[in-house]
Order: sequence, then C-alpha cells, then structure tokens
Amino acid sequence: MKIGTDLSVLAQPGRSDASVLAEHLALGELAEPLGFDSLFGLEHHFTGYSMSPHPLQLLSYFAAKTKRITLGTCVIVLPWHDPIRVAEQIAYLDLLCGGRCMFGFGRGAASVEYAGFRIPMEEARPRFAEAAQLVTKALRDEVFEWDGEFYKIPKMSIRPRPISHPERRFYASSVSPESAEIMAKLGFGMMVIMQNEWVKAAADIQSFREIAMSVGHTPRPPVILTNVSVAESREEAKERATQYLGAKWDSIDNHYRFSDGHLGSVKGYESYGKMAKTYSKLKDVEARNKLTEFYVDIQIVGTPQDCIEQIAELQRLTGTDHIVCDFSYGGMPHHEGEMNMRRFAESVMPVLQHDAAFKAPATVPTLQGPAKDDVFAPA
Repeated sequence: MKIGTDLSVLAQPGRSDASVLAEHLALGELAEPLGFDSLFGLEHHFTGYSMSPHPLQLLSYFAAKTKRITLGTCVIVLPWHDPIRVAEQIAYLDLLCGGRCMFGFGRGAASVEYAGFRIPMEEARPRFAEAAQLVTKALRDEVFEWDGEFYKIPKMSIRPRPISHPERRFYASSVSPESAEIMAKLGFGMMVIMQNEWVKAAADIQSFREIAMSVGHTPRPPVILTNVSVAESREEAKERATQYLGAKWDSIDNHYRFSDGHLGSVKGYESYGKMAKTYSKLKDVEARNKLTEFYVDIQIVGTPQDCIEQIAELQRLTGTDHIVCDFSYGGMPHHEGEMNMRRFAESVMPVLQHDAAFKAPATVPTLQGPAKDDVFAPA
C-alpha cells in the first residue's frame, strides 16, 4: 500500500500566515526522508480555512526539494480555473518532477470561493464536467480544439508537452450521478475524503465501479484521504483527535456556511442543504461532542496496532491501495503534528508498505444498509 500525507494550512489567530505556512512546509519536507510515498496539496481561498490557493505552485516548490516522492493535488477545483491554464501547469509540473505526479479534481462547495472568482455556483457541475474533459484532451492530444458550452478553444497545442501522460493519473473527488459516467469514460479514478461511515464510502465506490465497468473501464483503486492520530496509548491518541478535530468545526462552518442552509437552494448542491440542521447544533455542547465523537470514529485513531488494523479494514471495504494522511489539523501545535507524523512513519507505515497482507488485491464488496447523514468535515 502507498502512504501519503497532505498539507492543510489552517490560519491561526494571533499568528502570521507566514509562520503557520512555514511550519507546514517543514512537515512537507519531512515526507520523503520519513519514507512516505506521496505529498498532496489542497486548494482553498479567501477565509484562511486552508491557506493553499495554488496546489500546483506548492508542488513545484517540492519538486525541486525531492527526488522520489509522488506529488499530488487533493484537489484542483476546476470550475474556478481556465482549463487550458490548468493543463499547461500540469504539463509543466510533470516535466519539473520527472513524471512523479498525480492529480485529483473537484468542484468545490464554498459559496464564498465561487463569489470571489465570479463564477455562478449553479454552473459548478457542468463546468466541472466540461473542464475535466478539456484538460484531459489538452494533455492527451498534441493538437486539439474544443467547442463546448463554456469553452470555445481554437486549434492549439500545450507546450512544452508532458513526458509521462499525467492524464492517465487523474482522480475525481466529486463524482455525482450526473458526472460519474463522464469521469468513468475519461478513465478517472475516485478520490474519497473520509467524511461518513466507511460502509457508505464503500457503497459510493462500488457504485462508481459499476458505472465505469458499464462504459468499458475498470477503475483504479480509490485514493482515500483521512486524518490520523497515533500514540502509544489509545487514550492519548483519541484525546488528541477529539481536541483538534473538534476544533475544526468552527473553521469549517465559517468557510462553507453550512449552518445557514443557503446551499439547499443552489442548483447542483441541494443535498448540502440538509447539513444545515447538523451544523446549526454546533453551539450546543452535547450535540457538538456527539458530532466530534462520530467524526473521530471514522478517522484512523489509536495505537500503532490499532491504526494498522483500522487501515486493513478500510482497505478490505474500499479496495484502496493509497491512503493520504493529515497529521496536523485544527490548529494542532507544530511539535505535536510532527510527533504524530513521525510515530506513524516509524511504527505503522513500514507494515502498510511491506507486509504482504497489504499488497494483496483488495476486492470491493457490494454493501447495502442505512448510513448516517453526511457530517461533511472535509479536508
């Protein structure tokens, strides 16, 4: 199994953005020496929720500082960008890092970000689907043109050309029923942020697999994004996870504004409206504690052996062969995040990377049954 880490740079009151970023860059620089397989950058804007406005720029920085590790995005939010520029930047990063890159794409869910980029949020889903097709075509075909709903592209070519076919390593994090067939036909894999019960995630993955196979593709195993808290004792690991994952709720709602229910009236985001009830409870201490407990329970938390067993179960359910871990979240002090990351690298990761039990092909069972409403505590 491949194990990666991501950098989620939450602004902190009373501290400069530069100092917070410097600490997360230092964690990124540990990834390759500690033996991680991949390093991922996020994309968010305007609120300090995660100060990473340009993941490809961040990865270019690490391309020069690393020699082995895979560099990835989780995710590039396509509706906010000119897809030709995205294709150019991917091609250039592919050259700068010698082909050791992979890319996740999504459509975003924060109205403040759509407003900041002057893009109608109601157009998010069709813009995402069209841009995904266009970026793929621009990288795959040496000469291309496009006549779509949002983009009219005359005959042209992306130069310099990429060297490793990065379009064959594309993943989608928002695979709605409307866009799943398009993503499957393009050969995209699935990138899953762990925000609900694992059986629900497994059912979503199975649904995408079935759609992909119906159009002649067998998708790659999904990439799973999760938070991790590992410690010598189960109590210490859970206490850390509860404290800092619990601290994320306010930053999430400040950014996404789920609690006011406005997304329920936005075309393509109607399902998000039901989260208003969940997020409006955050001021109630008991309800907040229950939400945090549920969220902690669906992450990787415990002793090194606990973490190994949990990831084995996650692999069994989802068929994943690549897990991306966040070790420093919710304003966690830098030394605690580094300690969390180092302990995982020393005590958990070698088993995942080298034990034959984690190399065997994982089958994805068909799962049915009730699942709780989405909590949605995204990366």
